[in-house]
Formats: sequence, structure tokens, C-alpha cells
Amino acid sequence: MTLDLVRDLPAALTDRAAAWRLIADIAAFWGAPLTSDSGCADAELDAAEARLGLTLPAALREAYRLVGNRPDLTGNQDTLLPPEKLYVDRDCLVYRVENQSCAYWGIPLAALDRADPPTVAWPDVAPTVEPEIGPWTASFSAECLGIVLIEPLFDDSAYLDGGGVDPAGLTGWTELPRVHAPGVDTRFFVRPDALLVLQGDAWLAVRAVDEESLDAICDELPEFED
Repeated sequence: MTLDLVRDLPAALTDRAAAWRLIADIAAFWGAPLTSDSGCADAELDAAEARLGLTLPAALREAYRLVGNRPDLTGNQDTLLPPEKLYVDRDCLVYRVENQSCAYWGIPLAALDRADPPTVAWPDVAPTVEPEIGPWTASFSAECLGIVLIEPLFDDSAYLDGGGVDPAGLTGWTELPRVHAPGVDTRFFVRPDALLVLQGDAWLAVRAVDEESLDAICDELPEFED
């Protein structure tokens, strides 16, 4: 199938129903379409609410019903926690953990009454140090888009590569609208046969539709000059 992120991502960043449709399109584009088994059951989410003593936002429930059982889309690098492992820390509902527990992502408890609340992130620090909690995405649905855009780029079975690249030389690629909050330096670039993510202008992961395309892309990518 074809995937038009340039056309569809802007609307998906402001409309969570459009976000769920685009997530399904992304999964299908990488040859791993969503199925009836891709999501969590309502009973799992109800049990999490009862255990935590709080109400999960509508967007979180919808997302987990859609991709809660798809670690290939949500957990190749960092981990989207299953419902039974959601927990509260630093006045936030923690839903995602960095692969070496170096960072955490959560929804502020004060925003849980919103249908599609904002998300925040903070680094792991010593118990005696108060971490700086910063904005991550404007909505949980936008966060899910970011997760499903980046996590499949770490799938070991896919045609992917990583390294440094000079973004100024990315001709033939289109930069997508920013998914994350200002100050989060994660940028996505797309072309018909591949998706590329750049973090801090110094780290790159790219996934292509096949091995031939990946080889050609790696030959073309502009590397930083020493």
C-alpha cells in the first residue's frame, strides 16, 4: 500500500480519530497490518483503573485497544507498558520507559480528566535529585503517532540502518511536521520508499521498504564532515 505522511500527518496531530487511522496505515505500510488481536481488551484496562484508583483518559484506552499488544510497533527500543504495569510516579501516570530505564514518559495526573491529555518526560536521576519534567507532546494521540513512527525503525527484521547524517543535505526527502513539543529535537523525514528519524542532528535511523532501497539510501545519505 501507499503511505502519504506529508498529506495525512498534519490532520492526525490534531484529531485523534485521524491519528488512529494513520497508525493503522503505518502498520500496513510496513507489512504488519493491525488485526483484532493487536489491542488490549477492555477488561485489562478496567483492571488497571481499579488497581490504580483512577480513570484512564479516552485516548489512552483507544490507543491500547488499537496497538496495546503490538510491541513490534511500540516496543523495539523503548517500552510502552502493558496495562498491568502502568504506574504512578512524580504525580504522573507512567506509560512508557526507556530501554535502559534512563527516561520515563507520563501523563500528569492533573490532566487525566482530559480526553486526549498532554504528555511529559523526565530523565532517570538519583533518588535525592528532583528531575526536570518537561513537555513531550501536546496530546497522547500525538505521542502514539511518534511511537509508531519511530519504534518500527528499530525492528531487527526490517530493512534499516543507523548513523550520523547532515540534515542540510537531505535532498529528495520531505521533513514532516514536528510531532513533539518545542525543545524536543526529534525530526522525521520521508520519501516514498523510506522513513528517517533524526535526533539532535547527530543520530539517524532509517527504514526502507526493501533491501535494495536501503542500500541506495545509505549510499546517498550526506554524512557530517569531520
